[in-house]
Amino acid sequence: MDMISTAEEGNFNGNVSGNQKILRTSSKRIQKELDEITRDPPANCSAGLKEDNLYEWESTIMGPSESVYEGGMFCLDIHFPKDYPFKPPKVKFRTPVYHCNINLGHICLDILKENWSPALTITKVLLSISSLLTDCNPDDPLVGSIAKQYVLNREEHDKTARLWTKRYAKLE
Repeated sequence: MDMISTAEEGNFNGNVSGNQKILRTSSKRIQKELDEITRDPPANCSAGLKEDNLYEWESTIMGPSESVYEGGMFCLDIHFPKDYPFKPPKVKFRTPVYHCNINLGHICLDILKENWSPALTITKVLLSISSLLTDCNPDDPLVGSIAKQYVLNREEHDKTARLWTKRYAKLE
């Protein structure tokens, strides 16, 4: 009986209290970032809660000016893991994007993977994604055919990217 009551109090092997501490840490950090991004959003970006869930956000990135994505509004989903900021958020485009580093919404960006650091914020992530829209990385593509087209036939690539932006990301 003592063992059950100890487990219920969150002291059994330290697991429950450890998990609660991680959740408190992550929720405080996410709330702080939400407050900051609401008060001072990054250029051409916005973000906020999805259905009042602190760990699920929605975001928009406006296509950077003088890029093939100019005039588009791109919607993204952001999921924060329970051990954020020690693990990166999962960020995925909902809007289809013709881009060699984006495939079915998934984004090939080093700071969302092996180069993640707890010092990074969602603001920095959104700015990096916006920058990726301006300067793709054909040397590390998710879609090899688009990277090849970007390198070998830039005019056709840009025409297709503009068409997709107009078709899928156009502001109404």
